[in-house]
Amino acid sequence: MAKISPFCAVRPTRDKVGLVATRAYQFYDQEGRDHRMARNPFSFLHIINPGYKFHKEITGKQRFELVRNRYQEFKEDGIFIKENKPAFYIYKIVDRDQNTFHGIVASASVEDYKNDVIKKHEDTLQDRELLFKDYLETVGFNAEAVLLTYQDDSSIKAILQDVMSTRAEYEFTTTYRDTHYLWPVTDNSTITALQEAFEQLGNLYIADGHHRSSSSALLSEGHPEHQETYHHFMSFLIPESELLIYEFNRLIKDLNGLTKEAFLIALDSHYRIQNRGKLPYRPSKKYHFSMYLDGEYYSLYLRHKLRTFDTPLERLDTQILYETVLKPILGITDLRNDKRIEYIDGRRDIASLTDRVDSKEFVVSFGMLPITIEDLKEIADAGLKMPPKSTYIEPKLRSGVTIYEF
Repeated sequence: MAKISPFCAVRPTRDKVGLVATRAYQFYDQEGRDHRMARNPFSFLHIINPGYKFHKEITGKQRFELVRNRYQEFKEDGIFIKENKPAFYIYKIVDRDQNTFHGIVASASVEDYKNDVIKKHEDTLQDRELLFKDYLETVGFNAEAVLLTYQDDSSIKAILQDVMSTRAEYEFTTTYRDTHYLWPVTDNSTITALQEAFEQLGNLYIADGHHRSSSSALLSEGHPEHQETYHHFMSFLIPESELLIYEFNRLIKDLNGLTKEAFLIALDSHYRIQNRGKLPYRPSKKYHFSMYLDGEYYSLYLRHKLRTFDTPLERLDTQILYETVLKPILGITDLRNDKRIEYIDGRRDIASLTDRVDSKEFVVSFGMLPITIEDLKEIADAGLKMPPKSTYIEPKLRSGVTIYEF
């Protein structure tokens, strides 16, 4: 029985929203950030990258305090306004490929997170949890929603369609050709109908934002129960059918001291290997992988008779690759921190893998199929955790469109 609540968002004025909204900070390199900030004084990047004002890189507690200061300046200058009544926010995105996403920006319950009503499928790093918890405590707001998914529901869909039949408060298109729409919902009957519909759904699942949700749970522990905003976190709830799940492909810097021939012989213990030559090759089914090595593509077919699958995790392609290749043959045990491995999400062309191997930056790459929503839910329901970088999930909300204040 999931609980969602309306909240009074801080958000840009209608005329400024297209200028304020940005992708998440990590999506830009320094050159890209500086270019945008030099030309757009309203960009949310000015808040989350406050060192730009002083022409220096600022980190730690000092950066958090400057983020808070820049945020207050945006409010003082009238760039941001605060909703005067708690609301849900219906958010629609049409991307450059004409994929359409419809969701609800709401506050989710930390209690639901702790009680496993909101299910997780990915491990988190304690250092990152504590860092983001301290960030939230200092700046006093959160601008990036946790992406939650729920089983498709006809009653929720009907409510969203009814709201979206009216004029949107926001409609703006980004330089990446994504068009964004937002409808604040303050009508009490509509809010109640949405809350009751979610109470009937059962579990919600974290699609993206495990560190954000765990940091919010840590933040709530240091605050009394009456400080209600600290016991919730901003979320974007989207039906399962609209999620786009991409794979993360693997790039490896060396063969762990093995020659090419010795490496292929080691792989043969677990896989039926076929040399595909120079033509690009992608896997076509579960338990199949592609490999690019020394200018040639290979298909790797798992030898099923050598393995038993007792848990959903053991059936997961990213776990299989880790247990049969990355760990035992290539000596990569820490998938998060080992500098010998990098990841490229599956939205990119296969040439992005081959180019980095051909350039000698990496020695070998592995490609796989995306994990399904059924895989994700099965892992979460079993209380298991996927290997890091198992999924790249869209949509991605823009930062600075709705802000959750503590």
